Amino acid sequence: MTRVLLIEDDPAVRKGVHLALRRRGHEVETAASGETGLLALDRFRPELVLLDLMLPGMSGLEVCRRIRETQQIPIIILSARGDDIDMVVGLEAGADDYVVKPAGGEVLQARMRAVLRRVAGERRGDGTRQADPAAAASSSRASCTAYGALTIDRAALLVAKNGHELVLAPSELKLLLFLSDAPGQVFSRQQLLEQVWEHSFYGDVRLVDACVMRLRAKIEDDSRVPTYVQTVRGFGYRFGPL
Repeated sequence: MTRVLLIEDDPAVRKGVHLALRRRGHEVETAASGETGLLALDRFRPELVLLDLMLPGMSGLEVCRRIRETQQIPIIILSARGDDIDMVVGLEAGADDYVVKPAGGEVLQARMRAVLRRVAGERRGDGTRQADPAAAASSSRASCTAYGALTIDRAALLVAKNGHELVLAPSELKLLLFLSDAPGQVFSRQQLLEQVWEHSFYGDVRLVDACVMRLRAKIEDDSRVPTYVQTVRGFGYRFGPL
């Protein structure tokens, strides 16, 4: 069972999604606006957020940005707007996935599972915690790798730049961990889509590009001239510096 916060202003859609999720065993809290959704976030402490873009008052994009300022909780945008620009803007705001309404319960369940599997996979990377503090510290140091000003701790799932910890969304962290595990190797967008997002259909390669843009904004000195997540024109992306 997953605790899901659904932020959706349309009563019919809110009721339909709520019932579909409850039938599949999830615990669901609903909110009809961005403001009440943010309040419910602190009180309900969900494991995943389903977020409509077209909300009264505070927009879904603003809600997404505010959540991303402090939390790595998975966010899936639900929107009736399936245009490329709307999808890209939503992903750039920090969402982990984007589902166009109306979406059937099975489709929504599959996309939720994919996002949650990514998060669970990252947590499994912690390994077994050491009872001895000294041993734990030694293990953490062994898992840390420095790439210039960027430090990646794979055991603790922490990323720091110039000694300051960065707040990365689950998809951003998973993408960085995947690319940095094979420095210099070029991966196509389709390969990254399948390995990081667990999606196999071509249309969602925009997820990759949007996530790369967000990640660069956080880890690069100049996102226009990236050092760590480099573009190989006509092929895809690789992790540097080489």
